[in-house]
Order: sequence, then C-alpha cells, then structure tokens
Amino acid sequence: MKIKINNRTVFSVVAASALLLGAMGSARAADQWFVMGEQALNSADSSAEIKSQGGRWKKDVKQVRLSVEGADVQILKVVLGWDNRPDTTLNAVGTVKAGGQTAPTDAPGRKGRLTWTKIQYKILGKAPTATVKIMGLD
Repeated sequence: MKIKINNRTVFSVVAASALLLGAMGSARAADQWFVMGEQALNSADSSAEIKSQGGRWKKDVKQVRLSVEGADVQILKVVLGWDNRPDTTLNAVGTVKAGGQTAPTDAPGRKGRLTWTKIQYKILGKAPTATVKIMGLD
C-alpha cells in the first residue's frame, strides 16, 4: 500500500511545530529576576523590614532571593511575608559577600504575592552600611 503525502501538508506540519517551539522559548524568556524592594542596612541596627514595591501583579513571584552590596553581611534570619499564605522563615542563611546573593527560595504554591521581608543581620568588617535588595523571579 502506497501513501501519498502532499508537500504542502509536510510544510504546514513543520511550520506549526516551529511556531509552537518558538512560543515555548519566548515563555521561558519572560522568567527574569527583578528588584522588589531595597533598603540600606546600618551596622548600629540588627534588623530591617522591607515592603515589596509595585502593584498586585508585580509582587506575584515564583522565587525570591536577597542580594547584598557594599559590605559582607551575615544574615541570621529572614521572614518572607506572603499575602494569603503562611510566612516563610529562613534561619541561619549565612554570610553573603558584597556583590553576592542568597540561594533562591520558592514561593508557596506555583506563585506567591510577597508583601514584606524582615531580616536579622550583622554587617561584617568595618563597613558602616550595606544595601540589601529583595529580588523576585517572575
């Protein structure tokens, strides 16, 4: 039994597959880290609370991580305050070098709306201040 395949049919199947793969690639490209909030840390203080910036959709993230600039910071405890979800507490996060960042923490569920972050910290060395940024993955 011989089967005839039209060249147009083959072309349309190949074109549809390419479009589908292109759409999947662009969906992955949308996943990027952005700053949700930042605050200067003072060596005289031992804790800080940072409110997440932006509207409802800007706060809706898959993962969260902290970024530190200006000095090495020992992070003792982090509490992530989620809207309509239990808070997430991270103990003994460790030392983050200046210009470094923590490992990402997953949001509860597929996505969560982060409203605030509380940090207990200690600035290492003689630096009087450092800056911490709350980064979200969309």
